Amino acid sequence: MEKYKTMDANEAVSLVSYNFSEICGIYPITPASPMAELTDVYSNKGKLNYFNNKVNVIEMQSESGAIALVHGALQSGSLATTFTASQGLLLMIPTLYKLAGEMLPAVIHVAARSLSTHALSIFGDHQDVYATRSTGVCILSSSSVTEAYHMANIAHLSAIKASLPFIHFFDGFRTSHEINKVKLIDENKIKELVDKKALSSFRETRMNPLRPNTRGTAQNDDVYFQNTEARNLDYQNCYDVVLGYMDKFNKINHTDYKPFNYYGSPKADIVLVAMGSICETAKEVISALNKGGKNYGLIQVHLYRPFNSDALRSVLPDTVKKVVVLDRTKEAGSNGEPLYLDVCAALFDKNLEIYGGRYGLSSKNTTPADVKAVFDYASNNTLFNDFTIGIVDDVTNKSLQKDDNFRLENHFQELLIYGYGSDGMVSTSKDLLKIIGDHTNNFVQGYFQYDSKKSGGVTRSHIRISNNIINAPYYVDKPKFVVVSNDTYMYKYNIVENICDNGVLLLNTRMSEDDINKTLNSDVKRLIKDKNITFYVIDAYSIVSNIGLKNKISTCMEVCIFKILDVLNMSKVIKLMKENNSKRFAHKGKKIVDINNQVVDNTLKYLKKIDINKFTVDNGKDNLSLVSNADYINKLMGDLLPVSRFIDNKDGIVGGGNSKFEKREIASKVPCYVKENCIQCNQCAFVCPHAVIRPFLTDKKLDDSIPAILPNEKDLFFNIGVSYKDCTSCGVCASVCPGKKGNKALVMKEYDGDIFKQEKYEYLINNNVNDRCKSEIMNVKNIGFMEPKFEFSGACAGCGETAYIKNLTQMFGHNLMIANATGCSSIYGSSSPSTPYSIPWASSLFEDNTEYGLGIYLGYQNNRMKIKKYMEENRKKDKLFELWLNNYDNYNICSDVYNKINYKKHPYLELYKNYILPITMFIIGGDGFAYDIGFGGLDHIISTNYDVNILVLDTEVYSNTGGQTSKSSNIGSVASFADAGKKNFKKDLARIGLCYPNCYVACVNIAYDKEHYLKVLKEAKEHKGPSLIIAYSPCIEHGNKAGMEHSLDNGYLATKCGYFLTFKYNPADEKFILNSKNVDFDLYEEFLSKENRYTNTEDKNLLVEQKIWAMKRYEYYKSLEDNTNN
Repeated sequence: MEKYKTMDANEAVSLVSYNFSEICGIYPITPASPMAELTDVYSNKGKLNYFNNKVNVIEMQSESGAIALVHGALQSGSLATTFTASQGLLLMIPTLYKLAGEMLPAVIHVAARSLSTHALSIFGDHQDVYATRSTGVCILSSSSVTEAYHMANIAHLSAIKASLPFIHFFDGFRTSHEINKVKLIDENKIKELVDKKALSSFRETRMNPLRPNTRGTAQNDDVYFQNTEARNLDYQNCYDVVLGYMDKFNKINHTDYKPFNYYGSPKADIVLVAMGSICETAKEVISALNKGGKNYGLIQVHLYRPFNSDALRSVLPDTVKKVVVLDRTKEAGSNGEPLYLDVCAALFDKNLEIYGGRYGLSSKNTTPADVKAVFDYASNNTLFNDFTIGIVDDVTNKSLQKDDNFRLENHFQELLIYGYGSDGMVSTSKDLLKIIGDHTNNFVQGYFQYDSKKSGGVTRSHIRISNNIINAPYYVDKPKFVVVSNDTYMYKYNIVENICDNGVLLLNTRMSEDDINKTLNSDVKRLIKDKNITFYVIDAYSIVSNIGLKNKISTCMEVCIFKILDVLNMSKVIKLMKENNSKRFAHKGKKIVDINNQVVDNTLKYLKKIDINKFTVDNGKDNLSLVSNADYINKLMGDLLPVSRFIDNKDGIVGGGNSKFEKREIASKVPCYVKENCIQCNQCAFVCPHAVIRPFLTDKKLDDSIPAILPNEKDLFFNIGVSYKDCTSCGVCASVCPGKKGNKALVMKEYDGDIFKQEKYEYLINNNVNDRCKSEIMNVKNIGFMEPKFEFSGACAGCGETAYIKNLTQMFGHNLMIANATGCSSIYGSSSPSTPYSIPWASSLFEDNTEYGLGIYLGYQNNRMKIKKYMEENRKKDKLFELWLNNYDNYNICSDVYNKINYKKHPYLELYKNYILPITMFIIGGDGFAYDIGFGGLDHIISTNYDVNILVLDTEVYSNTGGQTSKSSNIGSVASFADAGKKNFKKDLARIGLCYPNCYVACVNIAYDKEHYLKVLKEAKEHKGPSLIIAYSPCIEHGNKAGMEHSLDNGYLATKCGYFLTFKYNPADEKFILNSKNVDFDLYEEFLSKENRYTNTEDKNLLVEQKIWAMKRYEYYKSLEDNTNN
């Protein structure tokens, strides 16, 4: 009996690679991390590989470390594997040359992804894989989830027999994260295909005390060349090895894989050549066009390296006149992209027209119409080289125009589910697919579209259901059924424009039918009526809130979707959903499982159908104002932007501070100000992760004003302003508010735009007199009146990192300059088109941020030194020069000098005037950057005397890539790569920093002591040398049981119980001061019990060890204080 499993390519590949691997060196990177995570899970559950052992999974400090470990494991006779993408693969390149030169059977599975160039992108193309093509590594390509499952086997089998390293790649996100129903293969039959002789030879020739040979010698010009050429036959034979295994696999699984597969008419006159998921689209298009009388074909490249020209030529029909090569990369300055150049070389002596073009960079959707455009241009003799599809290039005019009306006939049932990042709708979509795929005869496909917000962004789940296998790697654009989990989307986006006639719309909303009629745009209502859309509503938020689930509406929405879809009997659906709940929410405890089960039981009675005939429609048209690129992107219409719209920022430089125009309006609850209970402490503003709530001083009394309490100012009024449209409902402000006599000055209430007016906030922004708070003392209250230069970011609701950054920008203002490591802080720090910083900010890579930041600082100082030299030589010519030289680091005085210099009199200074102002350089990143991949650079720079400051936002986990353990993670903590609890201790980065006498070192926790953080910032700036500030940052990945609104409560407990100590060491007085003096270790277990990362630890002895270590650490730092103060 055939068995199927509903899964994505990452899972499919991990199932295969586990069987062939003995050691896995891993490091997290999107979108490849799930392969490593699943491998770790299988190992912890005791799964055995083909060699009857568990795989030894080792997380390293970087991708270069992971591949080096693989290299070493292979040298000593163990089969080793790794998984990576993008910059991670680039970091492996030096070792790939070694693996190829030493003929080692490594396998690297790559979820192919864009590289960081003018911008970072986590989405898919082939830039990373093509960068390895000269390393000597063999390269296999897959086009679908099923192919990835199959090719993973062929890669491992071939690597062993050929004794050469293999990269097996598939499209990042488009394939890696696509869920599909896959027929399982008989693993025992695959196991029999392993070449035992080759495997034995591999093990016998490895490093061993009984064979004292030498590897990695140094060779000179006399022999290196010949030794390189000696491997030629092995690469020639590799083709036969791969072909042989494809033939054997085909016989077992009834497939037809070849190194080059031809699809289409045997009499084709035009043939495409491509790799990856576009091949599936091309096959569909070719089938449709050939039925209409065309003769088109496709050569799908599976084995890209070694590239066998004879094999390519053998599958090319004799009738072909034109060959068109599609590359998913851009190789600027070349004569063409890599696959195109290979095809040209292979077919150079044939009388053919060969064209090359590009598509799909950064997962750009490539539709059947785009592929048809290639055939149209080629058949009309209008095709040209270096073309593009899927975009509009109105600058160099390289893009092909497509027929927007072209669509493929299919029998899919298509859904499009709009979610709100972190509301669980993507998980719901996956659950929906797996229930249908695993419990019906239907085939399913799901692809998930995200923006770059950490949470609160728009998610779109593209779902197809069919009686037949689905290979359609492009977006759903004519859905029959649309689900919207956030009713504000109905007013922002073109939700109903593409729904099929007689389609279905399900909306989660608190609004009544009358309110919907009153507030929906006329164009939307007209479309609903004209298309005869069946319109359902559900108030999911009220349902889950009443049961005790807060804002997690996914289970409620899933029940409704199943009911409307009607693909399974609802009693069976309810049974299956409850079974899944016990698995999905097990790590959150039985209470959460039970609550979700109650939601399942109680949802359907609240599902309502709207009578669309009652909709009133005006005759006028609603105006959609789209001016800037940001307008288009924020309306989910960025795909419409032509190349010309990016000419002004072709280098990736964009204006700062535009997040304030976004106004996402995603809050379900907002803080309501109760002035009678306010003590004007400004703590709410200090901790607000998104700079949404702020104190304002006015010289006029407003409705909510109270007399301001300031030492040197009278007749001013104090106000609290809330930017409701930027709020994320985290509730941290209300949680921290002390209020008066037990009554808080901030109360969270249901958001209603008619009640909570944005206009008040805008008035306060434009009419405040906050500059009249001129105290030199930077305490919590005073800094609240300073303008934040970091506001309204895309960070998660309740994020523990962003308050540190916001207050940093308030402390130093315009003279702050930031270099940011890749990670959460870079993603919410600048996700196109949103730029929350209104100061100079730049991000390079994950691994080199400290060095990058130092380079920015030194480059700036180099230009200041030119100014200094000029002013010293001419100090008698202008008294401003003397003033500047004597106040070199004073921003206000330097700013005054900048404004007063006569540049016509001093033209030399005109060239460098932008460097007259001093800067405060901060290098920012998370613990993954500081403790792991970027530690080498960080360690070097804190050993120097350079005046740069490093702020480490310590979440104790790789937050950005989905919660993998780092060297900052504590022993016993549960995370990806530590499924049963981390077995080793947290790295004490501060202790390392203290080894360097001239490094200012501090650990801070604003949940415990806000003033301490501000003092540390001040001292770090004043210190003429490097500073290292480690900031405890609660994260959603911690699994705070009380929710992120109470993250500060648990953050306080973290320091109070001795888990995270706060202190500072200032080289100026050589004193170490322990800020958290009165720790109470009796509270330690209480702290651990409040977070799922510790309550889910299987071996509780690890937590005992953690506490013992924490106590010893406290004693160590206490002794430091005693020694430096005596």
